[in-house]
Amino acid sequence: AATPASDFICGTLQLAAGMNLHVFTTGRGTPYGLAEVPVIKVATRSELARRWHDLMDVNAGRIADGEAGIEDVGWELFHLMLEVASGRRKTWAEQWKLHNALVLFNPAPVT
Repeated sequence: AATPASDFICGTLQLAAGMNLHVFTTGRGTPYGLAEVPVIKVATRSELARRWHDLMDVNAGRIADGEAGIEDVGWELFHLMLEVASGRRKTWAEQWKLHNALVLFNPAPVT
């Protein structure tokens, strides 16, 4: 999300705004999922995708590693989005039932 709030708050507010599929990029491996909509997790680093192969849906780190081009990974993500949105495939978060609570505000400073 392009806001200064935390991932969890942004996801909740985007859900309230009407999103029905969330593509979530992470370089740190933020444990994030929503029960209400599928969350496709995109790892920005291959090391993260290897370490958490059963939590990351797409390894975009292959671009930086020179193993795949932007267009290749983009098409992979696009096709995954179609499969998930149509109900033909589940994300890892959906399969493992990893969901965060809805958070409307942050009671503490955001860092």
